[in-house]
Amino acid sequence: MQALNISTRLGGFYFFYYAIVGTFLPFWSLYLEDQGFNYQEIGVLSSIAILTRFFAPFIWGWIADKSGKRMLLVRIATWMEASIWLLIFIVPNSFQSVALLMLIFSFFQNAILAQFEGVTLFWLGEKRAELYGKVRKWGSIGFIVGVFGIGAILEIIPISMLPMLLLSISLLAFLWSFSIQEPSSAPIAQKQLEPLLPILKRPVVYSFFIIELILLFSHAPFYSFYSNFLSQAGFSTSQIGLLWSVGVVAEIIMFAYASLFLKRWSWRSLVAVCLILTGLRWVIVGLFPSIFFAHFFAQSIHAFSFGLFHIIAMRVIFQNFSAGQQGRGQALYSTMWGLGVALGSILAGHYWDIVSGEWIFIFAGLSTLVGLCFIWGLPKQLESQSMSSDTKA
Repeated sequence: MQALNISTRLGGFYFFYYAIVGTFLPFWSLYLEDQGFNYQEIGVLSSIAILTRFFAPFIWGWIADKSGKRMLLVRIATWMEASIWLLIFIVPNSFQSVALLMLIFSFFQNAILAQFEGVTLFWLGEKRAELYGKVRKWGSIGFIVGVFGIGAILEIIPISMLPMLLLSISLLAFLWSFSIQEPSSAPIAQKQLEPLLPILKRPVVYSFFIIELILLFSHAPFYSFYSNFLSQAGFSTSQIGLLWSVGVVAEIIMFAYASLFLKRWSWRSLVAVCLILTGLRWVIVGLFPSIFFAHFFAQSIHAFSFGLFHIIAMRVIFQNFSAGQQGRGQALYSTMWGLGVALGSILAGHYWDIVSGEWIFIFAGLSTLVGLCFIWGLPKQLESQSMSSDTKA
């Protein structure tokens, strides 16, 4: 009963957190366009919201591992996130003011997910392989509620009200966070942190993070401009919300059945499939910009682009980083995510009007093939043969 109770609480926070993400990602660029920003400015502003993942997660990871107060950091960050959305609604939206607020917002926002993933894995303990996907799926459901629900709401109210919608959801996430205590199995304050360099020298670790960087670089046009791309092709905000939702439904299905893949194929094979299918996804988007069912199919590949890849990432981090290193291990995962998307967003924004959005997505698809050069560092054996190491941390 206790396990069910904590799973429900953890799942609830994932729900609210990803409802924020599902409201922000699809519609933020449309909001910026409504405020008069051009594509190059939108690319820079989007990269600012992501670039802090290059350094913020390490700061928060160091504080978390040093203090042992992961949920306290989550509460502080969620409160600050809500405050920033209020300021964005109040302060005049000049490029400089939005850039500064995005910098502050993303700095605190990056304290949330990386540390909460650690909290979840500590709370689930030896049952994390069984329960993680079931808990994490509530984040996907929250994303769908955000993206589809907000898409429908924005058919009624102007998109200039987007910050107030984000403020409301952020406050709900802040309030829900008080239902979750610090996990008793997590290490408390540490005077001397365990070094990371020996872990980073492992082929499986550095190869995986390089692949993550490449994979997320290819995602940049999607995260920063996909909604604008669809809007230019004539899709409504409801249709845009529906297409974003398709990807997350596919993600939920993958969370439910990922164990079937992990028992039959090695990490090396599965990551290679993720890279190839993700490349195919972006090429389809670029070749068929105005065909709804082409986008529908491309979005379903999100099950591999994110769902399966994310589950493998959690395995890599928890099997290779000790309990005292989990904060920084999760932070490194967030850092590679942010660096890849930020670099890709800047390049996509710069060349969008020069080569067209269609070619940007095609180039993004081709870029994933570079990641295949690094899969040699990933293990060839099946995960079922090494699951015992999953509880060493």
